[in-house]
Amino acid sequence: MSVGSVSAEGFAQEGLAALRDIAGSAREEVAAAAGLVADCVRADGVIQAFGTGHSQALVLELAGRAGGLVPTNRLAIADLVLHGGDDPSVLDDPLLERGQGVAERLYDLAGPRPQDLFVIISNSGVNNVVVEMALHARERGHRLLAITSLAHTRAVPAGHPSGRKLADIADVVLDNRAPRGDALLGLPGGGAVCALSTLTGVMLVQMTVAEAARLLLEAGERPPVYVSANVPGGFEGNLELEKRYAGRIRRTAG
Repeated sequence: MSVGSVSAEGFAQEGLAALRDIAGSAREEVAAAAGLVADCVRADGVIQAFGTGHSQALVLELAGRAGGLVPTNRLAIADLVLHGGDDPSVLDDPLLERGQGVAERLYDLAGPRPQDLFVIISNSGVNNVVVEMALHARERGHRLLAITSLAHTRAVPAGHPSGRKLADIADVVLDNRAPRGDALLGLPGGGAVCALSTLTGVMLVQMTVAEAARLLLEAGERPPVYVSANVPGGFEGNLELEKRYAGRIRRTAG
């Protein structure tokens, strides 16, 4: 945990230092992650992105946004209701993500193809549904990219009956450099404030997308990339790109 001052300036300094660290030292892991992404796109695969809690922010960063890759699909626990027919009350359970069998249902609802790449995001890497999804994907032959905090996951016990953590299962791990507990600035008398993982996670996601696009361009292929729907022709152009992946990617409101 950082001992930086608890202030806007303190967080800016510590956050920028973490971003500089990633920019300078994460090149090999980003290159490996980008290779998985580019291979998936070349194979007519879809990038299946999954996370719970605040990790869903990074799922949204990867799946279905302007400047991002078109063949991306967002998986979420809410799919049990939106696509699985469950009563909305199931989402009232704050421990749902720790239940058995949830990941398998979400996987089946998505209907992924063998060439699809799974990107699973979890700061701790130990919640049951996250590990269950990772195991389920690997058992079915998918490649797996994890975005997690190695400092956090190494400091806490496994939550899954297998004793494994997300980082143990992935083909490639992107370390978001967040501290144990995620909060960055230590408070007097204990505790901390200001989470880091979203900031650094966005950096890793966009570096990976940029590097994957470079690999595709070098191979003579144009990356299938979204244009903002809020520029003339953007919405219509995006619909044309999405036709190639009809029935495989979900784009819901919100």
